[in-house]
Amino acid sequence: MGKVLIFGHKNPDTDTICSAIAYADLKTKLGQEVEAVRLGNVSAETQFALDKFNASAPRLVETVANEAKEVILVDHNERQQSASDIDQVRVVEVIDHHRIANFETSGPLYYRAEPVGCTATILKKLYKENGVEISKDIAGLMLSAIISDSLLFKSPTCTPEDVAAARELAAIAGVDADQYGLEMLKAGANLSDKSIDELISLDSKEFSMGGAKVEIAQVNAVDVNDVLSRQAELEEKLNGIIASKGLDLFLFVVTDILNNDSVGVALGKEAGAVEEAYNVKLDANKAVLKGVVSRKSQIVPVLTEIFNKR
Repeated sequence: MGKVLIFGHKNPDTDTICSAIAYADLKTKLGQEVEAVRLGNVSAETQFALDKFNASAPRLVETVANEAKEVILVDHNERQQSASDIDQVRVVEVIDHHRIANFETSGPLYYRAEPVGCTATILKKLYKENGVEISKDIAGLMLSAIISDSLLFKSPTCTPEDVAAARELAAIAGVDADQYGLEMLKAGANLSDKSIDELISLDSKEFSMGGAKVEIAQVNAVDVNDVLSRQAELEEKLNGIIASKGLDLFLFVVTDILNNDSVGVALGKEAGAVEEAYNVKLDANKAVLKGVVSRKSQIVPVLTEIFNKR
């Protein structure tokens, strides 16, 4: 057996990067030959966490079959979100907290999926189950993942397990979870110096919903106008992506981390699905989505239900 690559989804977020690093750390301590890699650029939020806890970003790869025969997926399972050549390698493990879709393997595997707010919450259990101590810096990275995915415990996806895990990890890391968490989220929410291409690719995922092909991108902001003031340029880029990928809908979501609301910019022939899903009217292709902060629990399942009816 050769080296096994561990990675999360394309356009990686903090959970994807930090969970890949943490699981590689656990596997290495258990005597296995693994390497954490990434399928996209590191965001400012994630870099803040890496710098804080003395970690380097995993190596960037374009494909995986040329390097390994076996891989482990963290923080995703859907094939369109994974490496482009994922069908050419054997997936031996999945550690995830999302829905299961467009996923099958030729052989049995270890699959750990739990209805919690963050992959790192599951990994904390795996450290305990294997009797491996979590180091200070790894604890800090796992804490960062939970804070990111839960929007500092405000997201509806956040469970008591996530909060308890975060508090324990913060104690190991030697930081105050709330103070550090706000600093990290603000670092990631400074969008003023980001290009439109960077904003779109920060955290974007493709989904199959019924017979529709949908892409949903999400960015966190302290001031949503940092993005919406550039809406014309944003729409031009989104329309180009819709045409090139054959998308039915592209929903770009700007989440206000202070007020816990979002503004959605919806384009494509199925943009009306957003109006139907949230009982809103798109004005200049956008609408306020009150109380919506989670793509996983408040956007993907709601839109999927709409498309499944069509």
